[in-house]
Amino acid sequence: MSIIEKALNKIGDKPQAQPEPLQPTPMTAEISADSLVEQAVAKIEIKAEAPRQTARSQPVAAAPADAAEALIPRQVNIDFALLRARGLLTSDDERSALAEEYRMIKRPLLANAFGSNPVKNGNLIMVTSSLPGEGKTFTAINLAISIAMELDRTVLLVDADVAKPRMPEYLGFRSEHGLLDILRQDTRDLSNVILRTNIDKLSILPAGRTYARATELLASEAMDRLIAELANRYPDRLVLFDSPPLLATSEASVLASHMGQIVMVAETDKTPKNALREALSRVEGACDVIGMVLNKSASHNAGGYGYYGYGGYGKPAY
Repeated sequence: MSIIEKALNKIGDKPQAQPEPLQPTPMTAEISADSLVEQAVAKIEIKAEAPRQTARSQPVAAAPADAAEALIPRQVNIDFALLRARGLLTSDDERSALAEEYRMIKRPLLANAFGSNPVKNGNLIMVTSSLPGEGKTFTAINLAISIAMELDRTVLLVDADVAKPRMPEYLGFRSEHGLLDILRQDTRDLSNVILRTNIDKLSILPAGRTYARATELLASEAMDRLIAELANRYPDRLVLFDSPPLLATSEASVLASHMGQIVMVAETDKTPKNALREALSRVEGACDVIGMVLNKSASHNAGGYGYYGYGGYGKPAY
């Protein structure tokens, strides 16, 4: 039995309403979806539940009348008690099972980005899923906080789920401008859009105001320039994108073309196998490394977490 078939045995085939399938984007390598699944995916089990509570937003400081861009607070204070209440990791949570789980998830990602043989664009990582509700934003936030605990790395968390941004709800802040505003050149100064936080080494780029042609913006030369600036401005920076689900919108496949690594989140006993295979086929050839996190899974050991590797094609499994 292949490694992905073993992984998918943890995922049920429970029928679930899905968005109208999009036409697959052209791929650079002619590999079948089954072949991609065989090569690309191992799994890491996470037992944490995705948050279900409604966020409390913090008020935005009043802006000067002559400075629209000042609507963006330069710093947001993330409420650690709120994070804990939602089952999320906090920067002072060093020895919990959740902290250990995300340590194991981040290690191969950091090695691919900054190791002795880094992958191309390895510091650009997209966290996505096949369908909505599988825990990708929960995973992206926890991963970003875990990476911020590193002694010599910084992380920028980008809310790239531009159709349904969830970052302000999860972290309890408000924002007016963000990624889409930069791409539309409604605000030109990136420093006015990126938010510092009270978690050392963690910054956030919000999604920005909604725009009907978001897919075209993400595929534009402006996005190419922005990605290059985000990736290269600081040599120790890892840029983590919370992406839309691959089968729900067209933006995710476009965003994948910029990435060096992709983390696919699947929910135990919920994600249909055929949906996972279809989602993987849409990012086939997009980057060097694709790995999978299995969310909401029961633990298999006394330590409270299970680790089953992090796999990819184009690079050996870890």
